Amino acid sequence: MEPKVQPVDSLRKGESNEESASLAMTSEPAQRAFFLFSRRLFARPLPRFAFAVLFLVILGALFAPVISPYDPIKPDFSSARQAPSADHLLGTDDIGRDVLSRILFGARVSLLAALIPLSISISIGVPLGLISGLLKGWTDDLIMRVLDALLAFPRIILIIAIAGILGPSLVNALVAIGVVGVAPLARLTRGLTLSASEEDYVLAARALGSSNWRIMMSHILPNITAAIIVTVSLDIGGIILAEATLSFLGLGIQPPNPSWGSMVAVGNRYIQTAPWISLVPGTAIFLTVMSINLLGDGLRDAMDPYLRNR
Repeated sequence: MEPKVQPVDSLRKGESNEESASLAMTSEPAQRAFFLFSRRLFARPLPRFAFAVLFLVILGALFAPVISPYDPIKPDFSSARQAPSADHLLGTDDIGRDVLSRILFGARVSLLAALIPLSISISIGVPLGLISGLLKGWTDDLIMRVLDALLAFPRIILIIAIAGILGPSLVNALVAIGVVGVAPLARLTRGLTLSASEEDYVLAARALGSSNWRIMMSHILPNITAAIIVTVSLDIGGIILAEATLSFLGLGIQPPNPSWGSMVAVGNRYIQTAPWISLVPGTAIFLTVMSINLLGDGLRDAMDPYLRNR
């Protein structure tokens, strides 16, 4: 008997069915992993509350020009230091600017304060830690001694010193925060790299002749990323506080542009007669930093296999 030959169309149809099935098999585990991670992250009420607060802060910052009832910069001396009312929901400051509008625009500075210094710290600190932990020897000694010199100074004092040298501006303040954040992140990455470099999969890759670059990027970095993400998320609150401190001291964003830290500094003179000028931005800083820390704790619990089932 002659063998049956399937039509070309049926073969193509069978191949397409196999391809779609394989795609479904590869996408289902990823979707399931994301679903399980989200369920672990939001299993408790505190991370849900933190996510809701941060979501509102981000929305307020993005749509500040649309939802702000007043110009955050233009003064109105006839409305100076008005208490919260129907016209000004959160009151006005010392020269009549609407506090709610300035809070919304000040949220943009806080988001920049989180993103720009983190980008600087990660782009410099993580590669330095990887190189130091993997190469060891004199390279490790040189990098660590420089970082130890930076860590010898109190963090906020060093930030103020660098910002003072560079000059008072928002960009200089964020650069100072990012530079000071390099050393702790590099030391963390180095410690994680030293631990991961002794694992069997790294020893096997080295025995097979893999280069240091391949070992670093393909084997070590993917396995330490989770710990770095958790640490960075917990450090965002400190970065926002550092920017608020610099703005409070006049080394951050300059008037009349709004910043939560500078708003607290302005309201400090009227804390007894018009407390809302300081209390409102202070509360915004407190809620944002607390929410970031709570979400960071939730990320740690969701990504750490030892803490998932506790």
